[in-house]
Amino acid sequence: MNYFTYFFPSSLHKINKNRKGDSEVDSKHSNNTFDFIVVGTGPAGAVIAKTLTDDKKTSVLVLEAGENNDRDKPIRDSRFAPELEEQFFAEYFWQGEGVPQPEVDDRTFEWTTGRLSGGGSSINGEQYVRPTPPVLKEWERLLGNLWSPERANRSFKQLENFHGETSNPEFHGFNGRIDIRQAPKNPPMITKKLVSAIERATGFKQILDYNNPKTPIGPFTQWQLFQKINGERESSSTAFLSSDIMTPGGYGVNGRKLRVVYKSTGLRILFREKTAIGIEYLQEGKKVQAFARKKVIISAGINSAQLLMLSGIGPSSDLHQAGIPVIFNNPNVGKHLTNHTLNTATFSVNPKDIPQLQNDPFALYTGGAFLPNPLNSSINHRRGVQLIGIVAEESLNIAILFLQPKSQGAIKIQNNDPLKIVLANEGFLENEYDLEAIKAIYRVYIKGIAEKLSKIDPNYQLVNPTLKTIDNDDELENFIKENFDHNHHQQSSLRMAPIDKGGVVDRYGNVHGVNNLMVADAQIIPFTVDGNTSASAYLIGYTIAKRLMDGNV
Repeated sequence: MNYFTYFFPSSLHKINKNRKGDSEVDSKHSNNTFDFIVVGTGPAGAVIAKTLTDDKKTSVLVLEAGENNDRDKPIRDSRFAPELEEQFFAEYFWQGEGVPQPEVDDRTFEWTTGRLSGGGSSINGEQYVRPTPPVLKEWERLLGNLWSPERANRSFKQLENFHGETSNPEFHGFNGRIDIRQAPKNPPMITKKLVSAIERATGFKQILDYNNPKTPIGPFTQWQLFQKINGERESSSTAFLSSDIMTPGGYGVNGRKLRVVYKSTGLRILFREKTAIGIEYLQEGKKVQAFARKKVIISAGINSAQLLMLSGIGPSSDLHQAGIPVIFNNPNVGKHLTNHTLNTATFSVNPKDIPQLQNDPFALYTGGAFLPNPLNSSINHRRGVQLIGIVAEESLNIAILFLQPKSQGAIKIQNNDPLKIVLANEGFLENEYDLEAIKAIYRVYIKGIAEKLSKIDPNYQLVNPTLKTIDNDDELENFIKENFDHNHHQQSSLRMAPIDKGGVVDRYGNVHGVNNLMVADAQIIPFTVDGNTSASAYLIGYTIAKRLMDGNV
């Protein structure tokens, strides 16, 4: 199959100088030329690769920096998910750290994502949370009806193979490739007690399906998880790069013109003037170049901004300082980086309730809730807070996510070395509003939940922070900063918007200022999503892939 043989050119300079047209690329490099090149196998990249090659005439090369670890027990077995997210195993993660955060006592947090087939979807906490209609309405107002709530709902239905109590075909699909499991089938007593306390404390009734656009707010006993029916992890790799799509070696099957190359790290995009014609990448220690007849698509997650800047697209002052020739000056590249905040509250439990958790050890979570922002109590139909019940070491921890942060960070390149980590400043709590909102969550929600939960069962007592701490503004503020943790919900560093509104790509994912280059992943999210980001990344990849298939991008 010489179609997939690699070519090792001698010089990037010669390639950029001599490329005079697509026909020349085809004639001189036919063995390593594809219709499309996709960088990354995460939710967006894998969906795009599979969808494009459904047309057996379309060829796609996919680069993945890591390996295919789908069969490894820590990846396959969902019970390892909490451990993976805490320990960042070197064999599965990029290893990196962000810059000190001044508003969180100069603490630093990991700057990492999955470095393996499936990207972040192979190592995340498996929560399937769609963006709600109010968020998608903001997307639609900025970008047009391609991103409307109605279209998003249709796309999610096409992607899903849903297993659970929620069987409404208006909002869920049952023939898609992504297995979604609603779990546990029989919620344990600890979950029922927590959800009942949330219901009594907040006044919001229990809901069955938080992904139903009509019921986005309230407590619930069952999470929707990226899992197969047997509880094994479902990732973009298992769903879209499975054995019916490609061989274990990464070759498409049944006439599919797909080639997935592992242990291959993108270094820079190749250009002919302002037209992307290919990519240079590092494959097992060797520099390799491949070419695209139509598009180069970047789906590298938190690494996408760096790849654009290494390729000459970004703030010209930073690029000049790094010694990178400027292809297009766009000061928005790397800006508007957003992440949800993460804090916790810890409760003692009734030890008699613990054994029931083993009835479904793959369920991972013990109830949860989506609630309004307590600082905007008049807007009670919109999500502002995510609460996640997690039992660990015979304690009940409630993970607290503030979903409407106003703080923004930035990604800055250090030099022209592709292997040099970026300076990632997530800007946590730089906008005072975020700290005030988190304090309100503790005062309004956590304090109320603690009161109701202890009445349901006196064994459940708030341990950390104490009620005394919550009632003292200075102590609460110090607790929040000391207790502050890091989410892997980074988004918007390559915002989908017009340039004059902070954009890096247009409504279709095309990079402003150049031709034949796209970005499709969570970094192009235009307005912060109100929940976990994986579902939004699948939506972005699928929406853009369908447009490409229709020839409309």
